[in-house]
Amino acid sequence: MQPLAERMRPQTLDDYVGQDHLVGEKAVLRRAVEAGRIPSFILWGPPGVGKTTLASIIAKTLKRPFHTLSAISAGVKDIRETIDSAKKQKFFDTPSPILFIDEIHRFSKSQQDSLLGAVEQGVVTLIGATTENPSFEVISALLSRCQVYVLKPLEKDDLILMLNQALLKDSFLKNRDIEIVEYDAILQFSGGDGRKLYNILELVTNFQQTGESLKITNEMVVDKLQQNIAMYDKDGEQHYDIISAFIKSIRGSDPNAAVYWLARMLEGGEDIEFIARRLVILAAEDIGLANPNALLMANTCFQAIRVVGMPESRIILSEAVIYLATSPKSNSAYLAIGEAQELVRQTGNLPVPLHLRNAPTKLMKSLDYGKGYKYAHDYKGNFAEQEFFPKEIEKTKLFEPQQNSAEEKIRQKLRNDWGEWYQY
Repeated sequence: MQPLAERMRPQTLDDYVGQDHLVGEKAVLRRAVEAGRIPSFILWGPPGVGKTTLASIIAKTLKRPFHTLSAISAGVKDIRETIDSAKKQKFFDTPSPILFIDEIHRFSKSQQDSLLGAVEQGVVTLIGATTENPSFEVISALLSRCQVYVLKPLEKDDLILMLNQALLKDSFLKNRDIEIVEYDAILQFSGGDGRKLYNILELVTNFQQTGESLKITNEMVVDKLQQNIAMYDKDGEQHYDIISAFIKSIRGSDPNAAVYWLARMLEGGEDIEFIARRLVILAAEDIGLANPNALLMANTCFQAIRVVGMPESRIILSEAVIYLATSPKSNSAYLAIGEAQELVRQTGNLPVPLHLRNAPTKLMKSLDYGKGYKYAHDYKGNFAEQEFFPKEIEKTKLFEPQQNSAEEKIRQKLRNDWGEWYQY
């Protein structure tokens, strides 16, 4: 018999649970499907949120040939054979077959390169699925040809709905007397992963005796899963819980806890490059200008572990983690870019002031491009006060130095240059 997760796999967008921001009424991806025109795209999200299912539903809805490859087992030869097969299925102006690649982040550069021509020429419409940030894992040439849609972890209401649907609709469970009395434990252990949710439900219901009723409680779920609590599952809930504890320990300046969570990941077989990438992000987001050398340390760590590999990379990671944990902290750069992006969303594409525009031609100069611009190096202290914002948002303050020795020096410099903007 098929596993419960497979038996409950939805067949239409209306049956699909979660991701309303993509497939809900009037959402971007649903509109594209309803219009019959979808771009090549990449689905980025945690395990068990329905990436493969969504791709399958889209192909079925659009009545397009559907080819699947797993990046774990497929090579360049498999890709070329699949593309050749897709070419034979495309006639005149018929829509392109869909090529779904699961775990596309595992493809090497040469494997990803082999997809470019087919995607660009419209031989196939590519749908990739990844649990890793495509910006790091997908080559820029391929990424530029694809939309990226972010899938969110399933929410509590989604998971409860899925459980209740299984009890009502599954051909095997609907004929049995089963009631979920308490949801907390099963939801906690699933970690927002729909596949794991169904696996847990299936495991618990397997203990039901023929002819007996079954009431599922938190205690029962914990008891049946007790042997798995301490395991580190690098593809599941603990992957996200432990990396969260790791990052928060460094952010909270606790080197002892940070090294402990590092050891938990290393002992569990976590990808060391994943750990190092998170350190690079943290160095910029949580330490930033309080210690700019932190980013250099994190990036050096990332490069070094690529050269050295395990087990020695554990030492490099430990050094970087302790350095970052004991560094002064600041998120001023993180906050500044967030404020700036929100300002751009609110104000749109404001024109660049004339004095800041480049004037390489006589025509541009005649239109006052560059007129009135003050070249900072011609002035005392290499600074000349002038407005660099579009007129509509003049005198906007986005960066606020924080209270650490490095940024206090920055604040003093800004006070000297800009006066009242940075008096407090």
